[in-house]
Amino acid sequence: MENTRQRKKKKKLRKGRIFFLLILIALIAGAGYVYTEYKSGIKMAEADAPAKPTLKFDGDPQSNKDIENILLVGVDSRGEKQSRSDTMMLVSWNKDTNDIKMVSFMRDIFADIPGYKQYKLNTAYYLDGADLLKATLKNMFDVEINHVAVVDFNNFEKIVDVAAPNGVEVTVPHDMSKNIGVHLKKGTQKLNGKELLGFSRFRYDAEGDFGRVKRQQQALEALKKEVIKPSNVKNYPKLLGTLQGSVQSDINKDDQLKMLLGAVKGGGVSIEKLTIPVENSYSFIRDPESGSVIQIDLEKNLKALNDFLVFEK
Repeated sequence: MENTRQRKKKKKLRKGRIFFLLILIALIAGAGYVYTEYKSGIKMAEADAPAKPTLKFDGDPQSNKDIENILLVGVDSRGEKQSRSDTMMLVSWNKDTNDIKMVSFMRDIFADIPGYKQYKLNTAYYLDGADLLKATLKNMFDVEINHVAVVDFNNFEKIVDVAAPNGVEVTVPHDMSKNIGVHLKKGTQKLNGKELLGFSRFRYDAEGDFGRVKRQQQALEALKKEVIKPSNVKNYPKLLGTLQGSVQSDINKDDQLKMLLGAVKGGGVSIEKLTIPVENSYSFIRDPESGSVIQIDLEKNLKALNDFLVFEK
């Protein structure tokens, strides 16, 4: 009787060890998958250019621990050392509620650039990078900017294709093809990275640059919806590697991971959007050096921006 009990006890111990071993193997395999995918993302991002070093940036201290303001800068460098910023977007993220507010600044705003005279806003980045662009926005709009992220348009394509391998669904309002490198037909459809970039950059219609900025906001919102789908969770390790190899930022790698996980945790949270200048607050004028520029009513736009950036409690 005693021997029978001992045999049963030994069998239970063996089963327990086997179960523990299986869990251990699964964890090791999972960690191996994550690491492999992460390195794959970095390798893909670095195929055309070396890894992006951490960017030195004079960011403002956070006045509210739950609100983080990130300046997103899109450039089309085409291999050149200096380039103008084609996209300038302030992303304000409420980490407590996971709400996001997105402000796009038109690149042709006639801006007072500290240390220089008036030029188009996108010239600030060309003259002295992210710090001067931040200083220009701070000088004009007294807006808090904690961090910066700079991405070249070629890398944007890679990020989209990793984040959403099955494409990103958007509604193309009309056929688009001029100067965007792709041919898009009118209608709701899923776009790959190159197509979504073309959708975001098209400006040859009645809305001009304002329509282009609106589509940039739509593209990022649609991309976020795709990224947070459960079916795309498996892409996160590779996406993180791609982001770290493609985006130049003052945010270190550990914090980038925290931000990625934090940004997707809230599911289908909507993104509020604003474009500066707001309606009925600007006019087009001609500057002898800069050409056609947007002269804004600073007081109206400052009020609109300040009101917009307040999160409801």
